[in-house]
Amino acid sequence: MASERNHAVPGESAEMITVEVVYALPDKQQVIAVTLPKGSTVQQAIDASHIQDYFPGMDLAAAKVGIFSQRATRETVLQPGYRVEIYRPLALDPTEIRRRRAAAQQKKQTK
Repeated sequence: MASERNHAVPGESAEMITVEVVYALPDKQQVIAVTLPKGSTVQQAIDASHIQDYFPGMDLAAAKVGIFSQRATRETVLQPGYRVEIYRPLALDPTEIRRRRAAAQQKKQTK
């Protein structure tokens, strides 16, 4: 079940933007809206969200990030309404998944 909290960055700026920071496990997801100064980066949004408080075991430093399902860097400058996504590591390498699928298909065809 998703929950949402809004975190503001201390300090005042003439122009502020609001973005969402998202992380999900198979059984839990967290969506946190943060308000940041215009020109803020993905990393600044993640820091402001304190999302690691909801997922203590998360390796945030190693996690890949994206915006609306497109890979991004932590230095990417955000626009209002962006959805910053923190990705979990893959359980299996995509190449290994294809190998297993091909082996299973070949096994089916030889029966």
